[in-house]
Amino acid sequence: MGTAMRILLVDDHAVVREGLRNLLERAGFAVVGEAGDGREALPLAEKLRPDVAVIDLAMPALNGLGTLKRLRAQGLPTKSILLTCHTERQYVVAAFEAGASGYVIKTQATADLVQALHEVERGGTYVSPMVPRDVVEAVLAHRPVRRDPLSPREREVLQLVAEGRSTKDVAKVLGVSVKTAETHRTRLMAKLDIHDTAGLVHYAIREGLVLA
Repeated sequence: MGTAMRILLVDDHAVVREGLRNLLERAGFAVVGEAGDGREALPLAEKLRPDVAVIDLAMPALNGLGTLKRLRAQGLPTKSILLTCHTERQYVVAAFEAGASGYVIKTQATADLVQALHEVERGGTYVSPMVPRDVVEAVLAHRPVRRDPLSPREREVLQLVAEGRSTKDVAKVLGVSVKTAETHRTRLMAKLDIHDTAGLVHYAIREGLVLA
């Protein structure tokens, strides 16, 4: 009998993690770690080296898309499956741009997640049947995607600003000085040619960094 696939669960709701753990362990997977948000997940992934991380999309401070990008930047072999309520094209495409190997809709998690994990283990890509067919075809066809103009840190700052955090709060969350946080904000506004907070919020919603 082979070694069980090792899973890291990342979700800001403890009850969701508990339900997923029970589901996966009954299916023969080994849940080796849990994280309550993206920032907590990154060092855990570095330490545990799981085969797959199952990551919630909507998390404060560093959401699922940001977590996917940071995991990929760390150069880890860990594959990722994004877990979400959203079937809209923008979220699905953004997930695979960020490095996801699977996209599972939460309402179908029991039926889909185990199948997604097996497909990802085989080196494939999994998209929940609830996602519109044309979106799936676009993803699987690997159509060209635009380059992200922002650095991972600038995207973190953007999400925090869009969540209504002050510059002082942003600095505290990121562990940097207020001056550095303000510099990141100024740079991302210049890159995006956006000059007010309302514009940043609108852009963050459109990019899936925060949910409307």
